[in-house]
Amino acid sequence: MTPNPAYVAALQDSVRAAPYPHLIGMTIAALEFDSCRIELALGERHMQPFGIVHGGVLATLIDTATFWAVFMRLPEDAGLVNVDLKLNYLKAVTGGRLRTEGRCLRAGRQISYAEASVFDEGDELVAHGTSTLMALPGKGLKLGVAKFLQKA
Repeated sequence: MTPNPAYVAALQDSVRAAPYPHLIGMTIAALEFDSCRIELALGERHMQPFGIVHGGVLATLIDTATFWAVFMRLPEDAGLVNVDLKLNYLKAVTGGRLRTEGRCLRAGRQISYAEASVFDEGDELVAHGTSTLMALPGKGLKLGVAKFLQKA
């Protein structure tokens, strides 16, 4: 099946407007089968008292990127939930932009496994993580447009 570009655009808009992604300021910059790119322009709200990005921000980016890297493999009527998250913080970040690349390593009918890497503006790896995800039948997103293009 081929992802419907109109669905991907509607999904990006929906996520951008959702309360938590809006609060943190992250966006889905790219979304395909088995991969995604999440972007975040850092601001004061992302810093902890020592002037570096809070670990929870990096964990959120990894959690989000692993989720969306798996999502397009699901049937239209299915949702998804992360059931674990393992990550390593590799470098402190004090500002700029972050790019998170998510990749599905194994897509299953019920259980999937994905990884994500967070990079700073200098393209240096600042955090890496993995997640196991579980499909939720009947919990798909209703965006008013088909998730997949029909074969001709």
